[in-house]
Amino acid sequence: MKSKIKKIGVMTSGGDSPGMNAAIRSVVRACAFYEIECLGIYRGYEGLIEGDFKEMTARSVKGIINKGGTILKSARSKEFRTVEGRKKAHEQATAAGMDALVVIGGDGSFTGAMIFSEEFGFPVMGIPGTIDNDIFGTSSTLGFDTALNTVVECIDKIRDTASSHNRLFFVEVMGRDVGHIALNAGVGAGAEEILIPEENLGKERLVESLKRSRQSGKSSSIVVVAEGDKTGDSVFDLKDYVEQTLPEYEVRVSVLGHMQRGGSPSCYDRVLASRMGVKAVESLLEGKSNFMVGIRDNAMQLCPLDQAVKGKSKIDMDLLRVSDIMTT
Repeated sequence: MKSKIKKIGVMTSGGDSPGMNAAIRSVVRACAFYEIECLGIYRGYEGLIEGDFKEMTARSVKGIINKGGTILKSARSKEFRTVEGRKKAHEQATAAGMDALVVIGGDGSFTGAMIFSEEFGFPVMGIPGTIDNDIFGTSSTLGFDTALNTVVECIDKIRDTASSHNRLFFVEVMGRDVGHIALNAGVGAGAEEILIPEENLGKERLVESLKRSRQSGKSSSIVVVAEGDKTGDSVFDLKDYVEQTLPEYEVRVSVLGHMQRGGSPSCYDRVLASRMGVKAVESLLEGKSNFMVGIRDNAMQLCPLDQAVKGKSKIDMDLLRVSDIMTT
């Protein structure tokens, strides 16, 4: 594998997700395997602007594959959104002898990488790290599987309480723009209803569904709500509406929040991160740039960064059909 690249920088940017450390590890060890240097960039684009770099070897990343979060830290940089900020970043990268950059993050991080590459002709490669699974060009992003397992475990515990007290629980999960977490976790946890941004159930239909559940003999129910769902103004608005319309229900709300981001990554996310890191480094060494590494049909594939940023991930319509059948 011939390449002029001698030193690759790796960074994490935007919201953290389980599997980021495993991806950092993979990039660093792939660099070591191909006998090129690797620089860890702390605090994302902010660290790139400030030259906050550290040389990383295969031993630098021992014992991190099982850890959540990111050892390189993450931050959002307003300065990098300016031409002056990106110029500073390029000067720092050049002064450090960096030849290419691997960015682990979401669409905002990829937008920055794409602009940076276009302005300075700097080779970049993206690895999708976000629990929302909202990146086009890959069937799974790093952290999505772990987040699902976390949510399902939480719902299982909430169901114990719901059934003990004959309660209805609204469980809000992350998913501002897409309902992948809500749909998959809802099916996996056996939720009675699943509310997602892609399909507005409507308050009246929700109430009718809850009435049918009650009539069928269910004394407790779980409704999983993606934070971006438009059925009500908020999950608390839904709670108030149901309490007013169906006074026989004792309603509670549980917002899972940032616990979905944390925790030790699942085996799937660790393996996926390892594969993506190797593919990112090898693709850069092959002279490729401005791509995101994704997985399709269990194979590593490259998606142009502009498509990853502009494209829209689609909800699994067959799984949506299955969820309708399961809530009968």
